[in-house]
Amino acid sequence: MDKFVKLTGVAAPLPVVNIDTDMIIPKDYLKTIKRTGLGKGLFAEARFNEDGSANPDFVLNKPAYQNATILVAGDNFGCGSSREHAPWALLDFGIRCVISTSFADIFYNNCFKNGILPIVVSQEDLDKLMDDASRGSNAILTVDLEAQEITGPDGGRIGFEIDAFRRHCLLNGLDDIGLTLEKAPAIDSFEKQTAASRPWA
Repeated sequence: MDKFVKLTGVAAPLPVVNIDTDMIIPKDYLKTIKRTGLGKGLFAEARFNEDGSANPDFVLNKPAYQNATILVAGDNFGCGSSREHAPWALLDFGIRCVISTSFADIFYNNCFKNGILPIVVSQEDLDKLMDDASRGSNAILTVDLEAQEITGPDGGRIGFEIDAFRRHCLLNGLDDIGLTLEKAPAIDSFEKQTAASRPWA
C-alpha cells in the first residue's frame, strides 16, 4: 500500500448527501476481484449519459477537475452496501482523500485499508472547503497527515482528528498484510521454537 504523508492536489466539490456505494461504483462493475481498472466505473451513472458519452455537467468531467485527487463531499459519504469496490474505484481513479462531515462505518474502515484518507470535519469547515473546491483550476488543497492539517488555496488552515493507529498505518503504507509482515521475525522465531520442542508436530 502506498504511503500517505502529504497530498497537494485539486479538490473536486460534490455537495451531495448520502452518496452510497452503489453511486460510487454501480453493481455492473462488481464482477471483478481485481483492484485495478475500476476507475472507469467511478460514479458511472452520473459521469456518463445512457449512450456512453461523458456528462459535461458532472464535476469530475469538467476540465478543471479531471485530475482531482481530493473529494469534498456531503454528509454520510459511503453509506449503503459494504462493497470494497467503492474505495478501489476511488483509488484507481486517483482519489487519495475524501473530506466530509461523516462517513458510513464500513466504507470509512475500508478506506484506511486501501490507502485512502477519509477526513471528518465540522459542517462549518466543510462549507469553507466546499467553497475552496469550487474555485475550478485554483481548487488546490494540501492535506498534511503528519500535521493533521488541511491548507486551502488562500493559506487558511483546518485541523482534523484521526485515530493514532490508523494514522501510523497510512504514514507507513501498512495494510493488514503489511502489519502482519512487521511481525515476521517474531513469527519465524515462534515457528523455530515450536519445531524444536515438538519435532513430531
